[in-house]
Amino acid sequence: MTGTKNSHKSWVLVLTIGLGTLLNPLNSSMISVALTRMQQEFELTFADASWLISVFYLASAAGQPVMGKLSDMFGPKRMFLAGLITVAAASMLAPFSPNFPFLLGCRALQAIGSSTLFPSGMSIVRTSITKGQAKALATLSIFASTSAAFGPSIGGLLIDSWDWPSIFIVNFPFIIVSFLMAIFILPDKRQGKFELARIDFVGITLFIIAVIGLILFLLSLDTQVHWWAFIVFIITSVSFYYYEKRQTEPFIDVIGLKKNKNVTLVYLQFITINLVYYCYFFGFPTFLQQVKHYSPGNTGLIMLALAGFGVIVSPFVGRLIDRHGPKPALITGSVILFSGTALLLTLHETSSLLWLLIIMAVLGMSNGFSNISMQTALYEHVKPEDTGSASGLFQTSRYLGSILSSSLLGLAFNRHLDIQHLHNVAMICLVFCLLVFFLSIRLPGQKKLKDMNE
Repeated sequence: MTGTKNSHKSWVLVLTIGLGTLLNPLNSSMISVALTRMQQEFELTFADASWLISVFYLASAAGQPVMGKLSDMFGPKRMFLAGLITVAAASMLAPFSPNFPFLLGCRALQAIGSSTLFPSGMSIVRTSITKGQAKALATLSIFASTSAAFGPSIGGLLIDSWDWPSIFIVNFPFIIVSFLMAIFILPDKRQGKFELARIDFVGITLFIIAVIGLILFLLSLDTQVHWWAFIVFIITSVSFYYYEKRQTEPFIDVIGLKKNKNVTLVYLQFITINLVYYCYFFGFPTFLQQVKHYSPGNTGLIMLALAGFGVIVSPFVGRLIDRHGPKPALITGSVILFSGTALLLTLHETSSLLWLLIIMAVLGMSNGFSNISMQTALYEHVKPEDTGSASGLFQTSRYLGSILSSSLLGLAFNRHLDIQHLHNVAMICLVFCLLVFFLSIRLPGQKKLKDMNE
């Protein structure tokens, strides 16, 4: 009887955390359908609007490790509640943005608040659920992946009815329910010692400056090239590397990456996969609205072909990995990604919606193969005690790929958007698809990995 009671309590706790942790992936994906309306509202170029994507992922990349350590210091429950309050504040202010910089600030604040929820939620699960912990973590992963996948569809339907501010207002039901449940359900763990020195503020600052420098350089390539931005990127990147080498608790463990080349190449592969996939995830909604003239609501429904098929194939991919390891799934995913990108070059002005849906379904399936197999490949090459930091860097890799995709789209879609510009993006992505394929082939298979471990 006690076991059943504890089981019920565990799943209520997982539900509470899940309602909070879905806010980051949901808000990162809903923006894809809102970009066109925000461009019109604030009179922006696509390159300007792409900062709404980049600033969210950049703040998330910098925020998650900091918030994880603050969670250890102040207690995960307090930080979880603080994160929900921060997201609520950002979501309340964003619809009243008087200008674009203010809206960017709201997006950054929203990212920082929602980045607090995942590490504090994970900490609570690991310390409060002993029996069925893996199942609980898998359930939280489903919350995140499902909210990210269906974000464009939810956002499209909301924008059709209540315009772009609705993608911020929709957060409140999740925030309110999660907040009220968190007060009564989440355990109030004793806080640790306050050690601000544990947070690598200098490393994080150098990382942010380097990424911003790279974005500014990439976005300037079609006009007057900002070489100064490239120089800033190089100087801060080199400084970041040498600074991180000397830290006991670095933002990114560059020494560990240098020693474990397989892990480094897994991160590189994941960055590249996300660069390609998010070019379509953020590019298709803009193309559908500005070139094909679909409404945001219809665009959101069409995007289900891209997002939905990734979810559909995931169980099959999981079984394939259980039997043969991640390498066959990774190679299959890379071939499907290349095929979908190549098929995109056959899309023309007269092509039917059905043909576009087929192409999107193929690209969506590639994401279903890549996500699970990449994560499994990572954990095969890291020690169990390094799982937490490896997972953090895995998320950072996803964010970097997304940031680079928004920069590529900003460069390609800035002046004019038509089918040719979509083809230009596809041709660039084909090169990256080949890189993904070669990285998949070079990954050690199950037998070779076993021999290496022995």
